[in-house]
Amino acid sequence: MGSSDTKTPPPAAAEQPMKQSAPPPQYKCNSRPVVDVALRVLLFATALVAIIVIATSKQTKMIPVAPGLAVPLTAKFNYVPSYIYLVTALSVACLYSIVTGALSVLALTKPGGISTKMQFHFVMFDALLLGIVASATGAAIGVSYIGLKGNSHTGWTKICNTYDSFCMYSAASILLALISSITLLLLVWLSIYVLYKKTTRR
Repeated sequence: MGSSDTKTPPPAAAEQPMKQSAPPPQYKCNSRPVVDVALRVLLFATALVAIIVIATSKQTKMIPVAPGLAVPLTAKFNYVPSYIYLVTALSVACLYSIVTGALSVLALTKPGGISTKMQFHFVMFDALLLGIVASATGAAIGVSYIGLKGNSHTGWTKICNTYDSFCMYSAASILLALISSITLLLLVWLSIYVLYKKTTRR
């Protein structure tokens, strides 16, 4: 009997495990442009509603000026310079949020997102608008506090006990303006973070 030179491989060696292919690379979704768009939409909404609320805060009351004599006196935002400043600042914020929001939406369709140059411009204008809106909000808060509490040292009397509706509308508008200021602050932080990531990646 002739011996065969070919050896039958063991079952374990015959059935070698197939080499598993590497899983396809997973691309992480960059959520920073989405957050930027969401914050700019929030800025537009809060600023617009604040303008509408303070513009509709007009209230007329009969104020006694003499025994048996009362005259109608009206309180509205354009009688208070700090409120005019607030409405102007919020109007600029509305327009700015529309323009920059549109640019952010366009950046979502690009592979590279917002360019470094445009992001730097966003930082500058976001910080500038933050200063304007925050200062207008602070000025409106100061005047509203005097209207609520008065000032005995200067003889300024409080008016919110008379014009209660006007003061409530003004307070709601100031609260929304404060939210707009915080939103701008978050936008500044986000833009600085994006710039930091882009510069350290190089």
